[in-house]
Amino acid sequence: MRIELLPSLSIGDGAPLAVIAGPCVIESEAHVHMLADAIAREAGGPFVFKASYDKANRSSADSYRGPGLREGLRILGGLKARGFAILTDIHEPAHAEPAAEVADIVQIPAFLCRQTDLLLAAGRTGRVVNIKKGQFVSPYDIHLAAEKVASTGNDRILLTERGACFGYNNLVVDMRGLSVMRKQGWPVVFDATHSVQMPGAAGKASGGQPEFIEPLAKAAVAAGADALFVEVHEEPSRALSDGANALRLDLLGPLIHKLRRIHAAAAGS
Repeated sequence: MRIELLPSLSIGDGAPLAVIAGPCVIESEAHVHMLADAIAREAGGPFVFKASYDKANRSSADSYRGPGLREGLRILGGLKARGFAILTDIHEPAHAEPAAEVADIVQIPAFLCRQTDLLLAAGRTGRVVNIKKGQFVSPYDIHLAAEKVASTGNDRILLTERGACFGYNNLVVDMRGLSVMRKQGWPVVFDATHSVQMPGAAGKASGGQPEFIEPLAKAAVAAGADALFVEVHEEPSRALSDGANALRLDLLGPLIHKLRRIHAAAAGS
């Protein structure tokens, strides 16, 4: 399956490697526009800008969550007006329709990938639905979540690998899962930054091992991933969410260049 987002941006079925990139959470309107422009330069062409308006699943109640639904969608709408494709995640069925007014891709967080009402609400928007495979879900089973979305008549679905639980505070990526999910009929995305996350390892926040972003991304693209999902920040140590596993902005361009060559080689072109 090939999903078209913009005239020059598609995901899957022979399309060039797609890039989904942005900060974990909206930090400010100025920051979002600065990052979008910088990522466009690094990506060397169209990409999907991702950011959350509300991180409802932070480890601590004291953690920054974002500007909220109304203000966050207003900010993302500003990027949309400039021609950027947008991805944002929803945590409640009631947020699906408002988010879909701005987002080209509505994302289902990994922790919520089995929530039927959320999946159905996302599907009914008619937007592309990106389902993050939960850390606790087998790649053989994630098609059941996709079928819930498809039951609404919306078959524009992406499946994202973001690692599986490997004991406490750790994740591991089984590259076989990318092939398993791809055979289910929908394009597959590799989340290179959440896959190196160490959930809860920093006490009130998650830790991470960003030094493994590149090797895992290379392996995933070689294994058939149709798109790269990566959270970036110009200074990860100052990010308001998930900085421990974010990719430093200036490393994005060289990584994309390498991955596109691997993707082309894997496709036989």
